[in-house]
Amino acid sequence: MINSSENGAGRLGGSILVVGGATEELLPAVQALESLAETTLAPPAEALGALARTDPDVIVMDESHRELLAEVAALRPAIVRILLRSADGAADGLDAETVVLPRPLDVQALRALCAVALRCVIARRQARDLESENQRLRGVGLESASFTPDELGELECYEGILTQSAPMRRVLALLRKIEGSDTTVLIQGETGTGKELVAQAIHARSRSHRGRFVAVNLGAISDHLRESELFGHVRGAFTGATENRAGLFVEANGGCIFLDEVGDASPGLQVALLRVLEEGTITPVGSDRPRRVDVQVISGTNRNLEELVRQGLFRRDLYYRLNIFPIELPPLRHRPEDIFPLAKHFLVQASLAMGKKPADVSREARAALDAYHWEGNVRELRNVMERAAILCKGGLVVAADLPLALDHDLAPAPSGDAASTIVIPPGGAKLEQL
Repeated sequence: MINSSENGAGRLGGSILVVGGATEELLPAVQALESLAETTLAPPAEALGALARTDPDVIVMDESHRELLAEVAALRPAIVRILLRSADGAADGLDAETVVLPRPLDVQALRALCAVALRCVIARRQARDLESENQRLRGVGLESASFTPDELGELECYEGILTQSAPMRRVLALLRKIEGSDTTVLIQGETGTGKELVAQAIHARSRSHRGRFVAVNLGAISDHLRESELFGHVRGAFTGATENRAGLFVEANGGCIFLDEVGDASPGLQVALLRVLEEGTITPVGSDRPRRVDVQVISGTNRNLEELVRQGLFRRDLYYRLNIFPIELPPLRHRPEDIFPLAKHFLVQASLAMGKKPADVSREARAALDAYHWEGNVRELRNVMERAAILCKGGLVVAADLPLALDHDLAPAPSGDAASTIVIPPGGAKLEQL
C-alpha cells in the first residue's frame, strides 16, 4: 500500500483511496491526485482495511471489483465512488451514486472529477458544521431567555445538558475528560435520567463527531430480530429477508452507536457485541464473511450489570469491555436544585413549539414541582411541563395545570372524627351547602 501525506499548497483537503496495483496506469493517476488531497493506493485485498483506516471521501476502483464496490457502498454510503470501466464493460447493477469513467484512463479527467467531488464533500461538511453551530447558538439563546438573572444562578450548559447541581457537575467533569477520544462508555442511571442526551454529548465532542450518531433501544426490539437489526442480514437469511440489509453498525460506521438497555442483550447478541469491541468486525445474519467497522460504542442501562454478571445473566468479559469508562447519572430527586430551571426550560421549549408566549410559573406550582418525587426523572418533568404549556391560562402556570400526584394526595382517606371535618371555602358557604 502506498500512502501520500505531503501537504502541498493548493490542496482541497479530504482524502482519496485508489484501489488497485502499482501499475503504469494507476501510478500517474495517484501522483496527479496527490496535489488535490491525501491519496492512498491499496490493493483490493487491503481495500476495506484502508477504508476503515483513512476514512476517504472519494474511492477510485476498477470495474472488476463489483463485489468490493457493493461492500464499500454499504460501509460508507456517502462516499463518492468512481468506477474505471472499459468501453465494452457492462454498466448494469450500478447505483446512481457511482460515477463511471471510461478507459483508456484520462488522468486529467480523473483529477477534475475528484476535484469536483471533494469540493462537494467539503461544502456539505461545512454546511453541516454551520447548521450544528446555529442550532447550538439558538439553544444557548433560548436557555438564557428561560430564566431571570436570579433564577439562572450558576446554570451550566454542556451540549444541551443543563445543570447547576453538584452531582451533574461531576458528570460533566467526566465528560470533559474523554473529549476528543472514541473510548467505550457505559452510562448507568434510572429510566428518564437522560442517558441518550449524555451519549449525544459524548459523540458531539468525540474524535468521530463528524460521523453519524445512531441510537437503538435493545429492550424495544424482539430478541430474534436484534442481531439482524444491529449487524444486518443477507437475502434469504430467514423468512422475510427478501433483500440485503446493512444494519445499524454499518449505518454508524465512522461515527457512534448508542446501545440503550444493553442489559437486555441475549447471550448470542452478547457474543456478537464482544466480537465488535475486540476485533472491530461484524458478521451479517446468514453470512460467513465478516465486515470491518470503525464505531464508537456507548451503552446505557438502568439495570445493575455487575449483579447480572454475578447471576450469570451477562458475560463478564463483555461487561469489562463495556465498562471501560463508566458514568453514573443521578436521579432527579438527588439534584433538586435542577428541577425548577429545567422546568422553566421545558416550558419555554413547549410554548414556543406551539407558537405561544412562554408563561410564568406561580409560587404554588413551583412548590408542587419541588415537592414531587419524580420517579420518571427528567423525562417525566419534560412531559409535565409540555402539558402545563397546553393547559395554562393567562400566561401563568398554576398547580392545577401540573398533573402531579403528591405523596399526601395518595394517602388513605382519614377515619373517625377527621373524616367528618368540614372545610369552608375561602368565599364562604351557605348552610344548605354544608
